[in-house]
Amino acid sequence: MPDYNLPNPESQITRKIPVIVTAYSSTPWETWGNPFVTAAGTWVKDGIVANNYLPFGTKVRMPEIYGDRVFIVEDRMHSRKGNYHFDIWFPSHSEAVNFGVKRTYVEVLEN
Repeated sequence: MPDYNLPNPESQITRKIPVIVTAYSSTPWETWGNPFVTAAGTWVKDGIVANNYLPFGTKVRMPEIYGDRVFIVEDRMHSRKGNYHFDIWFPSHSEAVNFGVKRTYVEVLEN
């Protein structure tokens, strides 16, 4: 299993996108279906983000918030959130709530 917390030195930034970032957890009222399975069919884990614009498997960084940490798009959000909203998975509801809402940009990476 890849470690999404380690930057890949071969990753190149293909573009920067201004976004809104929020958080979610595996609580039944925040998800559709099984709250522990992503829309891509994988189990939720640290380093997963939801986004409606980028394809599953896309790697992104949020340098203003997390530095070189790499996240991977494996989930989707409600369509009302649009394409420029990212949701970071957290293991608990309280952690997700404490994250709040942030405006930043994501760096989309190409391997």
